Amino acid sequence: MTAPEEERRVQDAVRRHARTRAFAEAEDVISAVLSDPGVQEARERVEAAETELGMELCARLQPFQDRYDQAVAEGDAARLTEVCVGKHGRSGRICVLPDGHETSMEEPHWGRNSEGRPIAWVGSAPDDW
Repeated sequence: MTAPEEERRVQDAVRRHARTRAFAEAEDVISAVLSDPGVQEARERVEAAETELGMELCARLQPFQDRYDQAVAEGDAARLTEVCVGKHGRSGRICVLPDGHETSMEEPHWGRNSEGRPIAWVGSAPDDW
């Protein structure tokens, strides 16, 4: 191995190490913030509000859930591509409203949570939130 190749290999290793360390440190900070009692309380309040709003909208938006369930059962990919891309990560939520509804209908995302209860939310959280 030539000296420039060796130097490049060492620089690449240093960059990988620095990136790995930065990600680990960021993960530690995020874990500390999310484990804070105040943050946990706020998250619980948001989830309660989302569940309440989901129940309030259920009668009006349930037909969208029914259409989504039917499309899944039939494997209707064309109909599924028309569904909103909004999701809510670990909570297992998939928005069943038509794509673009946030602007045209001024509705929050709506669907069912991982327990099958109606839920509404604004925005999309990261997959691991």
